[in-house]
This record gives sequence, structure tokens and C-alpha cells, in this order.
Amino acid sequence: MSTSSLSNRRYTLKARPEGPPDRSHFELREAPVREPGDGEVLVRTRYLSVDPTNRLWMSDMKQYMPPVNQGEVMRAVGVGVVERSRHPDYNAGDLVSGLLGWQDYNVAAPGELALTRLPALDVPLGAFLCPLHITGGFTAYVGLFDIAQPRPGETIVVSAAAGSVGSLVGQMGKIAGCRVVGIAGSDAGCRYVTEELGFDACINYRTEDVAAALDRACPNGVDIDFENAGGDILDTVLDKMNLFGRVTVCGLISTYNDKQPRPGPVRFPLILMQRLRVQGFVILDHQARFPEAFEKIYGWIKEGRITWRERVVEGLENAPDALAMLFQPNKIGKLLIKVSE
Repeated sequence: MSTSSLSNRRYTLKARPEGPPDRSHFELREAPVREPGDGEVLVRTRYLSVDPTNRLWMSDMKQYMPPVNQGEVMRAVGVGVVERSRHPDYNAGDLVSGLLGWQDYNVAAPGELALTRLPALDVPLGAFLCPLHITGGFTAYVGLFDIAQPRPGETIVVSAAAGSVGSLVGQMGKIAGCRVVGIAGSDAGCRYVTEELGFDACINYRTEDVAAALDRACPNGVDIDFENAGGDILDTVLDKMNLFGRVTVCGLISTYNDKQPRPGPVRFPLILMQRLRVQGFVILDHQARFPEAFEKIYGWIKEGRITWRERVVEGLENAPDALAMLFQPNKIGKLLIKVSE
């Protein structure tokens, strides 16, 4: 089949949201797929990862990568298959991951897509976008072991605990010999992390007094806060931190849809009084750690010590709806978009 018979659907950014994203912020376009040139590959998208950073990229603000410009294809990490190759390092049939974006096909040089060839492992393909990728496991591994540096017997609090990163942080915290307390937005999410993943406790921030619940769940205080939410939750956890505690700032999802900058953290003076170490990190700064993270996490998967849950949205046409789901309080596990078989 020639590429002239292939049509590429792609979502471009139409408008920057001033609040939660929806379909009105995107435009679905369609165009023929061209033949790859010398040094290029044709990649068909299989799955796309849906992450809080997708919302961040839509905003014209200071961030770790340039924002997506209006009219550009919506940026996203995905896994796909090489359909045709005119590059010496890639062959038709290779499974790859990279910045594939919200589209059916990519024709580009591998470096433009940050392509990585995926190994043949006995795991579901979605694993390469959750425990075995920067969008999940690598972020959890580096953020916990390199940034927070847990010690056996310490107490870790994880916000957005039922999400793709938080759920893995909690499991790794238990492997490290720590007490792990999650904060999630639904009773189902709390049951998931305690009953399936082995967290010691979980707090539903929508129905419970978080401060009082932390007092009950963390009788010896909090040594590590793995922060994925920010906002009021961060302030509440700061109030419970022990001397020389560590706050790993991985994400601030509760603030990404704010129309105006939010004041705070109100409890900022506690960083001084409790001699806390607060460090933000972006996983792209730690690429040298990826091979170790991959090896460790794959080993834990094979041993049954790491598990995860996927929620798959069928069809590229539903990508805007999938992004909106990310901000619902009842989200559990890794959210993926299935683009093709």
C-alpha cells in the first residue's frame, strides 16, 4: 500500500484554555500521508499517553518545554510501529516510543520525534507508557529514590495517589520499607491503592478533613511528601512535616486550570522552621538514570511487586474527552488513547 492511500487525522491547538480544556480548544484536520525521505521513518501511532503535562503544554507560561503553539499538532508521548523506514537504524515492524502527538501517522527523522526502539518483553504494550516509561515509572523511581531518598521506617505521603505516577510511588515506597499514605479524590481510588497496591492508608480529600485524617494516618508525622497536586493539599501536608523532611515536587495538577495565579503555599514558613528540603524535578533532566529505572521496575513487575491499571479511551477522535477525564476526581490508573490496532 502506498502512502498516497493513507490519510492522517491530527488534532491541532485551536485556542488556549482559560480553565478546564474541552473540544473547543482543538481542531481536527486531515491530510494525505507523504512518503518518508532519506533518513526518515513513517510511524503509525498505536497508543497515546494522557498526562497532566498535556494541559501544561497548552498554556503560554514559563515551563520546561516550549508550549504548543496555536495551529500546531497537540504534543503527546505515544507508542507506535514503524511502517516504512529510510533510516539505517530502524526497520519496518519496529515498536517505538516518542513524541508522536495527537495524530495517526508521523513522517520525520527519528531525532525529531525523540524515538526510542522498544525491547521485546512479555508485558502489555501500555506498560511502555506507564511503569516502563518517563510518563510513569521513571518519574516515580527518580523522584522517590534520587530526590526524596527514603529510609526504612519513614512515612511517605503521596498526593494524586491513584494516578499513574502516584500509584507507582506508593508501591516503590513499600518496597523501600516505608509507611505510605495516599491522598486521592474518591473512595474507589482509596480502595484501589490500599486494597490492590498495598498503601497503608488513603485519604479522600473530597469527603474527609485532610488535616485530621493525616493526624490519624501519620501518627509519627510525615518525612516525605511526594507532591503531585499542590494547592491546599500541599499546604496541609507541609503542616505535618517532620524536621528535615523532604518535599519532592513532581506536579501541581490542582492549579493547572486556574485562571489566575494562586497565592501560596500559605504554610511556606514551615520550610524554614522544619528545615525542609523542597525540590522540584523534571524527569527529562535525569536521562542517565533511565536504564537503571527500567531494569529495576521490570524486575519488580516480574516479581509481582509492581502492578498498574490502565483506562483506555478508544479512538483518536476522542482525545479531547480523554484529556478532560484527567481532571475528574474519580480517575484511577493510567489513561491511554488507543489510536490503532
